[in-house]
Amino acid sequence: MVVTNSVLIAPSLLSADFSRLGEQIKACETGGADWIHCDIMDGHFVPNLTFGQFIVAAAKKVTNLPLDVHLMIEHADQYIPEFIKAGADVVTVHQEAVYHLHRSVSLIRSLGARPGVSVNPGTPVSSLEEILPFVDLVLIMSVNPGFGGQQFIHTIPQKIQKLRQMADKLNPGLLIEVDGGITPETIGSVTNAGANVLVAGSAVFKYENPGEGISLLRKGISG
Repeated sequence: MVVTNSVLIAPSLLSADFSRLGEQIKACETGGADWIHCDIMDGHFVPNLTFGQFIVAAAKKVTNLPLDVHLMIEHADQYIPEFIKAGADVVTVHQEAVYHLHRSVSLIRSLGARPGVSVNPGTPVSSLEEILPFVDLVLIMSVNPGFGGQQFIHTIPQKIQKLRQMADKLNPGLLIEVDGGITPETIGSVTNAGANVLVAGSAVFKYENPGEGISLLRKGISG
């Protein structure tokens, strides 16, 4: 997986127009996106239903960008192989939703994808100390998961700083991803705190051309 930017932007398909999904994914790629983020929700772990591996497979057909699959689901181990078969390059499971986190992370890596772990806003990053050496990415939720368009939780930059300090000791190459309420106004605070992968839904797809939203996010990073 080639990284071309020091800060990666991953538009979330949760906010895309699914009647034009292929077109919008291609517009994100043309507009400078680094990854495509796929939010998988089961209506149990989070209060919403989204889509499954068939949409991931469809996205894989229309883009060369890495597919970043975020499993907000129970019993993730049952579905990890199917999502990787469908084309997931990065698979992230929730610390709060899996019983045997090391086993889940090991399964993801054994099947050829990059493993990540996510934590909800109320979960301290200290809970990740033992798993940190075994993952490539930690996804910090900056809203309570389940729905797009929510307001950014203002204490998240301090949480990112704590995680970056842990990572410097335990896994210096760790990618820190942030998802929820990312806009041109909030993106600078999370990148300054140490995040280097940013998920944005509404801030990208509210524009007819998603590339316009991506460009504004990059301007927000640089100030």
